[in-house]
Amino acid sequence: MSHPHPELGPPPSLPAGGLRIVALGGLGEIGRNMAVFEFDGRLLVVDCGVLFPDPEQPGIDLILPDFDYIRDRLDDIEAVVLTHAHEDHIGAVPYLLRERRDLPLVGSRLTLGLIESKLSEHRMQPVKVEVVEGERRRFGPFECEFFAVNHSIPDALAVAIRTPAGIVLHTGDFKMDQLPMDGRLTDLGGFARLGAEGVDLLMSDSTNSEVPGFVTSERDIAPVIDDVFRTAEKRIIVASFASHIHRVQQIMDAAEKHGRKVALIGRSMVRNMGVARELGYLRVPAGLLVDSREIEERPPEDVVLICTGSQGEPMAALSRMANRDHPIRIAAGDTVLLASSLVPGNETAVNKVINGLSRWGAKVVHKGNARVHVSGHAAAGELLYVLNLTKPSNFMPVHGEWRHLRAHAQLARLTGVPDENIVIAEDGVVVDLVDGQARISGAVSCGYVFVDGTSVGDITDIALKDRRILGDEGFISVVVVVDSTTGKLTGGPEITARGSGIDPEALDGVIPQIEIALQEAAADGVADVQQIRRAVRRTVGRWVSDTYRRRPMIIPVVVEV
Repeated sequence: MSHPHPELGPPPSLPAGGLRIVALGGLGEIGRNMAVFEFDGRLLVVDCGVLFPDPEQPGIDLILPDFDYIRDRLDDIEAVVLTHAHEDHIGAVPYLLRERRDLPLVGSRLTLGLIESKLSEHRMQPVKVEVVEGERRRFGPFECEFFAVNHSIPDALAVAIRTPAGIVLHTGDFKMDQLPMDGRLTDLGGFARLGAEGVDLLMSDSTNSEVPGFVTSERDIAPVIDDVFRTAEKRIIVASFASHIHRVQQIMDAAEKHGRKVALIGRSMVRNMGVARELGYLRVPAGLLVDSREIEERPPEDVVLICTGSQGEPMAALSRMANRDHPIRIAAGDTVLLASSLVPGNETAVNKVINGLSRWGAKVVHKGNARVHVSGHAAAGELLYVLNLTKPSNFMPVHGEWRHLRAHAQLARLTGVPDENIVIAEDGVVVDLVDGQARISGAVSCGYVFVDGTSVGDITDIALKDRRILGDEGFISVVVVVDSTTGKLTGGPEITARGSGIDPEALDGVIPQIEIALQEAAADGVADVQQIRRAVRRTVGRWVSDTYRRRPMIIPVVVEV
């Protein structure tokens, strides 16, 4: 088994006839999926998604893949293949198109419809190449064959990439629901045919590799949803991913059955369901949908609201309802259905929303107390099935945190893939497929790129550390006036504290220590502003630590006269 190494250097030149794979995201994390394939000097990109920030990244809106590896080679890119339309696979496309607007986007009808709608908000018109399962398309030296896979969004695809170096099967996100809502099964026959032909490298979804058995069918939650509708006394408010068209369809079917009207709440929900309806992926009975502005005029027992916010996002509709910061006011007797899984890291935010909703008297139905969600990712039994069908010579787990990648690698080992042919890589690690053998050959720079408002890439890890300190400990500012020639104190110190929890009057206790420190510095001939700042910061920091056992940010301001 090949292991990544923190001291890997730049890779050597790719040998003639070899295929290079570099993941710029999606390895060791769930999100930011992006893989770059190189053959004969040409590039093919598979997916280009975003990662959502965790609480340790305050103020950050999105995290993008690092495009530095391909920035100087944008003209070498033949196409960007999008396996499906979830944000962790398409969310960074607008930012990639800023680098080169005419990049061909390859995907299924729904995937391209949703990405086109997203790009319209960025005032971009994409170059689209629509493909269907069973189709083969050539992009430069890459011949791509597309396979239907079942996932928690319709029209998802796996892609087999053929080059003279061999066949690589990239599953995208998938599961093996045998009774899918849309009747579209994962193409196991196609996978088996590829296996008979010879899969040189399998790159497979690892998200549920620790979960034994097979994932429950989407249809199995229908009775639970029906029970919620049957017993609800007043309004029903359903929170779901804005891309989960199957789940929204189930809610609409239940609403029609129980004589309720449906309103869509939230820009992304309205936009995505509009595209899905227009393209025929969402069936909306005549007269079922009503405008959200009509909700208050209707009896509560006749209403269903479908909104975003199932992950506790602060600005999403459900979170704002819980905080009484939304035109729709939660009332006693309302039923709130959280119809999605928890993304790792969002547990605290979701629990906060549940508590907020409960405070106003709502009954909250969620994954913890009812079967209201099934995963869109294959469990271990399904992953073993695919490994046995495709019989890959080499295996590389993708799309998962470290524990998922390692668990998936163990499954591959159990099916007979040799240890030396199992590659566990992380973002930026270079994997070369040469003469039928996949090996790690080096690493390229591949960090996080933070989006903060309109700023892209300007926020650094140092800035985030400063934000965390400010959020946890507050800050103390110290203004001193010194003689520019001698460095002697001529005014101040003036001290201000914010968010530190320290009584402003108590700060007077450190002033004599600052004065002594500056007197000693001046006596030593110190007149440099940077050194004076360091002396002030050191003195105040030591006093706060000794007195309060705290470490606020200390901002010394030195004015020279």
